[in-house]
Amino acid sequence: MANKRNNNDDKNGKMTVQEAGRLGGEATSKNHDREFYEEIGRKGGEATAENHGREFYEEIGRKGGEATAETHGKEFYQEIGRKGGETTAENHDEEFYEEIGRKGGEATQNNNNMNNDNDDNDDNRKSRSNDRKMSREEAGRKGGEASRNSRSRKKNTK
Repeated sequence: MANKRNNNDDKNGKMTVQEAGRLGGEATSKNHDREFYEEIGRKGGEATAENHGREFYEEIGRKGGEATAETHGKEFYQEIGRKGGETTAENHDEEFYEEIGRKGGEATQNNNNMNNDNDDNDDNRKSRSNDRKMSREEAGRKGGEASRNSRSRKKNTK
């Protein structure tokens, strides 16, 4: 492959920029280990962080999420959610789930209070609350219970 040349450049014997880059990358990979690439990646990340603000990262995150959504289905997201939940359950205890449940409940309560202050119509509030299948607090509590149960089953099977 090293002898491949762009047809336009065959006439004068010069290699293309792409070819030179590929050859340089191959040579570098033969001479350096994983730590080298980790270090240049870290330095690049730090330089990028210094030159770009929050909006930059929000934009690239949005674009990455959209691209992933176009190429992956529901099963992909279910699988990464399951794996993330299992890893979290392995690394945290009951107090962690109680704390995040409490914080989530407080945030939801504060958000609901703000919405209620902005909405004087009781019928609209009742309608909105009936539309919800489960409160966030309830979902957090049930998720914590499921994680604890999962951890208990794993410990019992070992």
